[in-house]
Amino acid sequence: MRAPLSALALLAAAASPALASSEAEAAAKPGLLDPHLGLMTWTIIVFVLLMLGLKNFAFGPILEAVAGRERAITDAMAAAERDRAEAAKLIAEQKAAIEAARGEAQRYIAEGRATAEQMRNELLEQARKQQAELIDNAQKSIEAEKAKAIADLRREAVDLALAGAGKLIGQKLDAAADRQMVEQYLASLGGK
Repeated sequence: MRAPLSALALLAAAASPALASSEAEAAAKPGLLDPHLGLMTWTIIVFVLLMLGLKNFAFGPILEAVAGRERAITDAMAAAERDRAEAAKLIAEQKAAIEAARGEAQRYIAEGRATAEQMRNELLEQARKQQAELIDNAQKSIEAEKAKAIADLRREAVDLALAGAGKLIGQKLDAAADRQMVEQYLASLGGK
């Protein structure tokens, strides 16, 4: 169908100048604005055929291409808008995640500080307890050493007193009985 219409259009295009030139020869130098019925007819026929050919073969594909391009641009703009909205949503989610991470980090820092303070207080309490135990043990040890030293001094005092009394009396006294008597005397003095 395309080939016969194309051939017809070419024939009409080729015939119109030939007809126009033959009529032009017949008339003696017509004016520029003089109407020529044959030329006008062929021009209108060629124009109509050309418009029909363009309408059937060119305008349809051109309009479809333009409409397709328009749809593609509209789709691209809609996709860009969707992408922009999705990007804004992702940015908002990321900001919320960052804020949540900051809050969690602050919470961890606060928990760490509280734990460190609690550990510090526990260590101080343990140190105080150990210090009190060491002081208590030292006092007990001092008391035990003091009691032992006092007992040793008493024993020495008894021995010296017996030795001195033995020299005064000039005879050796019975060590066990004398010792018991002196210890009782010293104990009675210690109670006073």
